[in-house]
Amino acid sequence: MSKLGQVVESVENYNKFVLDQVKRARTDQKFGRELMGRWNDVKAKIPVSRTPTGLPLPRLALPEIDEPGEIARYIFGEGLPGEFPYLNGVYREMYLEPVREIESFEKDKAVAAGVLPANQTKTRPARLPPQEEPTRLFSGLMLAEDTNERFHYLTQHQRTHRLSTAFDGPTLYGIDSDADGVFGKIGEGGVAIDTVEDMVRLYDGFDLGSPNFSASMTISGPAPIIMAMYIAAAKRRFGPKVVSKLRGTIQADIFKEVQAQNETIFPIEPSLRFLTDMVEFTTHEMPRWYPISISGYHIGEAGSTPVQQAAYTLSNGFAYAEMFAARGIPVDQFGPRLSFFLDCGLDAEYIALARVSRRIWAIGMRDVFGAGPKARLLKLHTQTSGRSLIAAEFKNNLTRTAAELILAYMNATNSCHSNSADEPFTTPSEEWIRLAAHGQAILLEESGIFKHTMNMLSGSPGMKAVERAVEAAILEEFREIERLGGVLAAVEERYQRSQIQNAAHRYEQQIYDGTRPIIGLNRYRDGDDEIPDVKLARTPRSKQQLQVDRLAKFKKKNAEKAKPALDKLAEVADGGENVFPALLEAAEVCSLGQITGRLQEIVGRFRPMV
Repeated sequence: MSKLGQVVESVENYNKFVLDQVKRARTDQKFGRELMGRWNDVKAKIPVSRTPTGLPLPRLALPEIDEPGEIARYIFGEGLPGEFPYLNGVYREMYLEPVREIESFEKDKAVAAGVLPANQTKTRPARLPPQEEPTRLFSGLMLAEDTNERFHYLTQHQRTHRLSTAFDGPTLYGIDSDADGVFGKIGEGGVAIDTVEDMVRLYDGFDLGSPNFSASMTISGPAPIIMAMYIAAAKRRFGPKVVSKLRGTIQADIFKEVQAQNETIFPIEPSLRFLTDMVEFTTHEMPRWYPISISGYHIGEAGSTPVQQAAYTLSNGFAYAEMFAARGIPVDQFGPRLSFFLDCGLDAEYIALARVSRRIWAIGMRDVFGAGPKARLLKLHTQTSGRSLIAAEFKNNLTRTAAELILAYMNATNSCHSNSADEPFTTPSEEWIRLAAHGQAILLEESGIFKHTMNMLSGSPGMKAVERAVEAAILEEFREIERLGGVLAAVEERYQRSQIQNAAHRYEQQIYDGTRPIIGLNRYRDGDDEIPDVKLARTPRSKQQLQVDRLAKFKKKNAEKAKPALDKLAEVADGGENVFPALLEAAEVCSLGQITGRLQEIVGRFRPMV
């Protein structure tokens, strides 16, 4: 039985364990009293906050149960926030506003009663430091300085700067901007990055070593090369000591590329080797960096069902864990540095998809891989569904995204990106991207849905029903992948890709036959088929030429240093050693395309499987 088969068995065994604990709590009076005592103690210690209208609310909402069996079902089956199996969140508190030193309503009431003098402040719990905003802002357009300008625009009102970067097509495929046939793609759909100098421009003005800054880079095929350029850029600005302080993530998920997105530049096995080399280096040298974001978002965008998205993402994660452990990296070193990325659409499964994923991951990592508490946490970034954005009456996309945001935060996502309503047409404009960011601010800061109480919308009978159905369906997908020989064998059989394609076809058919209502498209359409007047973001030819000229200047300046750096990289790659230290040296003097090309001479190019 492979590791994935063991995960299925461990989840099933854990579910039996929960039922056993429920029965024990109902038959073993001593155990039942202990659970009741713990439950009452937790409830008694929950602080109370007040809404702006004066309504007292607990900072953690728990079900009103006083029967030992149901308490056991909750404690062992779900866990309190921050407790195994993390169904209700990986941290004790999320999204809550800090405890206030004094609530104005309490002070006014006490003063009026004569209990508190008007000039005296009632003692309150110590003020907590402001939590990091979960909003992660995504951008990438034209050249590095243009994206940098957008980053500064987006973060002007944020305490913490959490940036996510989109790259243009040539960069995603490890191709230089001066390559034949790519001129018109430079800076389109993302930012053009060819050299370490571009990387310096991209994050200019941001303190890369600050605990309040994190960078996310949405790239997988050439991820180790781009990662080396990011480190080189940080060292140029802040010196070598900054490396251990760098915080963020790079996507680097090769499995989802082969399964769904196609941006793979090396064959699968060398790609996985280079990824593991990077993970090994960052795990030892960069304790605050997440070297892989195991991504279901692109699987979902390619057309999968929500269950397929979660099942393939989790199974990919377990395959990576097995691979890193085989390299000799301790699970408690790499485990806490894994992160996940799911989308959030409007299907019913999204009511509980992330919650169930956290639970399965925690059980599998603990019981199959022997992971400690920190390595069991599924830390999640969520993005609202790009596939749900419709060109017809596109302003309705604001409502779609708002509903998806509520679902994402109901699932206790650790960070979130909200898509812009104009994305069916173009790279988001400042107007629509500001509205997308404001959607999260309205939900988290203006509304009281999440900032007063943890678990405000969790635990309904409907949510529990979805949780049970989703978990069973994910485990069934695991069994099929296990039957095919595991994740890599299933990839080679094109299993995941074929299932995604079938689901995508079914999704489109449902839209055309009306069984999947899309407001403004196949239902309640006003009959106006005119294309709306949306300003398109395009990279001027002058900027594209500037990128090519800069690249030529960089190559000429570093010509003498580039050759020995590339020769050393090739030697290391051919000898089977960890290539990442050589990548760090090459990134200083070589372009992305030069490095990619030399590595492809050694390991070959990716060829799609048929």
